Amino acid sequence: MQYELMGTTVPVVEVTLSQGEAIVSQSGAMAWQTQGISMQTGARGGFMKSLGRMFAGESMFQSRFECEEDGAKIAFASTVPGSIVPYDLTGKPDLIVQKGSFLCAQDMVNIRTVFSKRFSTGAFGGEGFILQELSGDGYAFLEIDGDAVEKTLAPGEVLKVDTGNVAAFEATVSYDIETVKGAANIFFGGEGLFLTRLTGPGKVILQSMNFFDFAGRIIALVPPGNN
Repeated sequence: MQYELMGTTVPVVEVTLSQGEAIVSQSGAMAWQTQGISMQTGARGGFMKSLGRMFAGESMFQSRFECEEDGAKIAFASTVPGSIVPYDLTGKPDLIVQKGSFLCAQDMVNIRTVFSKRFSTGAFGGEGFILQELSGDGYAFLEIDGDAVEKTLAPGEVLKVDTGNVAAFEATVSYDIETVKGAANIFFGGEGLFLTRLTGPGKVILQSMNFFDFAGRIIALVPPGNN
């Protein structure tokens, strides 16, 4: 498999496949394809796994595209302004991603739903109770709001992130929530009540835009009676 990233504002990843290779995506992510690719949509992994994907912000059904002749191409587009991050899972720890970040992956990549370990993390972490875990071998492509920033944390190194700006992190990174200290910071700082606390070792992928904050600003500009 080969891939090419195209575009800047709302990017696309175009994948070139060899005969017999397959790639899976969330429903509706495919943008275009050449001749020589067959499509099959279904509840990949069974009903319970599909139901978990729905709660994680993805489509309940996934599409599987298999190449029937060498050199066939297929492209997948992001849904909001941002970035597409290719991530090779081969020989690396599992990757935990926020709901809505999965775009597509090679067929060898396993996708399962996981729950935040602590109630506070799920309730206030910006990613909700349910996350997704990617494992196996091969490439996965993540849809990032805004620009992607990658950081590698040393053992015990702590990174505090505004809720909603965490896109993904390796399973070796611990994930928790801490309260912003100081009443003035809470009420007038504009950063909310909680921060996400990530502790290394491992890689972290951040996103520069929190799309829900962005959407909130748009809604605030809509005249009353039009929303």
